[in-house]
Amino acid sequence: MLIKLKTKRFSRSSSKLSLGENGGGGGGVIDWELRPGGMLVQKREKGEKNGKCEMIRVKVSNGSNSHQISIQSNATFGEMKIILSLVTSMEPQSQRLLFKGKEREDQDFLHMVGVKDMDKVLLLEDPANKERKLQAMIRNQTMGNYGHTITA
Repeated sequence: MLIKLKTKRFSRSSSKLSLGENGGGGGGVIDWELRPGGMLVQKREKGEKNGKCEMIRVKVSNGSNSHQISIQSNATFGEMKIILSLVTSMEPQSQRLLFKGKEREDQDFLHMVGVKDMDKVLLLEDPANKERKLQAMIRNQTMGNYGHTITA
């Protein structure tokens, strides 16, 4: 359901308040919509069109690698991590996503923090997971060396 209402703006001219329709403040038309719960809210201009969410492209930089993914604008950073795990073969738990200089949590929505089409997100590997991988690799190498020396 769509409702159109005229706005009335107040403007101050020579220490008097005057209600501006056509002359003073210039009235504009605001589109309102009635949500299923009965709440009357101002209709969004961008983002959702006819109840469907638009797809946005996001550039993701990981060191010297760069990827471009398409994702819904109302998706979460956790969902973005799952998509990136397919592209980068890095587990979602070991990924850290930074947008506008801040690390974003998995439950943060892209549109709520301001991610728009063709924005850039930085992908980093969690240092703790990096350390665990390094220790496991060293352990495997030393195990291989012990087995090699015993058989020799």
